[in-house]
Amino acid sequence: MNHPDIDTAEMAKRLNDERARLLEQSEMSKESRETVQLDQQSVGRLSRMDALQGQAMANAEEDRRKLQIRRIDAALMRLERGEYGQCIDCDEWISLKRLQWDPAILKCINCAS
Repeated sequence: MNHPDIDTAEMAKRLNDERARLLEQSEMSKESRETVQLDQQSVGRLSRMDALQGQAMANAEEDRRKLQIRRIDAALMRLERGEYGQCIDCDEWISLKRLQWDPAILKCINCAS
């Protein structure tokens, strides 16, 4: 049984909307993650270093997006199985405020500490 105080349809919509937003951001940032050209004839050393740093930051952000998408997918799966809102450690209900803050959360506040 899903969390008794959660509107599962609304939560599923919220999770799916967030997933779509993350996928859109991923698509928009694709160019900034592409390989940096190191043509010394056209770009100076500092510009290349700047480009490499920008690429590294974009790749790190993409990794965070992918992780969040996996968390959202897992939350959607828990919704389908009727396990949404239960702490994965103690099986107690996660507080409503905690679920509203992060709908993909896995643990209650006691088990998370």
